[in-house]
Amino acid sequence: MKSLAAALLLGAIGAPSALCAQSISPSIPPPRTANPSAAPSVAPFANSTKSAFTYTPLKVPHLSAGVLELLKLEGEFSAAVVAGGGKAFSSWFADDGITLNNGQPAVQGRSAIAAVANWDPATYKLSWYAEGAQMDPDNQSGFTWGHYDATAVGKDGKSTTTSGRYITFWKKVHGKWKVALDASANEPPPSNGLPTP
Repeated sequence: MKSLAAALLLGAIGAPSALCAQSISPSIPPPRTANPSAAPSVAPFANSTKSAFTYTPLKVPHLSAGVLELLKLEGEFSAAVVAGGGKAFSSWFADDGITLNNGQPAVQGRSAIAAVANWDPATYKLSWYAEGAQMDPDNQSGFTWGHYDATAVGKDGKSTTTSGRYITFWKKVHGKWKVALDASANEPPPSNGLPTP
């Protein structure tokens, strides 16, 4: 599921909605052979002894409604933060929510998170996409995980991007989804492809 979700969600903040539509759509066409004569934009085959291209639809595994809900929620969270910066980030947390970041002390409580998450989206762009999710059987809590990119623009106008992994724990508070815990870790530095001794 992890690689499927990554392929479907890569680079598209609103993609969890697309994933929802693909997973529950009963109208995926069956495999068929492309016919160049029926499509004027498709050139005729140069070698008539070769068979036509066979289109096989993507097989999407069943994702539960709870998992789809969390993936959609995570996409909405990321989109809000891209547009609204730190203020939008802190607004998604429960009153007792927690953030854990590389080299930083834990920050607990939405008001404390708001005090440190004060970045402007014009100078610091944080975005992410979910690669997977799990919903608890009671549908009252769950978590998502995936990849994030954080791009900071310096006073000299040059930008630096840090990438990493994240996990977000969600819980329902009075019927509304809130972030209970958000944790992230930077990707390791690139290697030269050789094993580490």
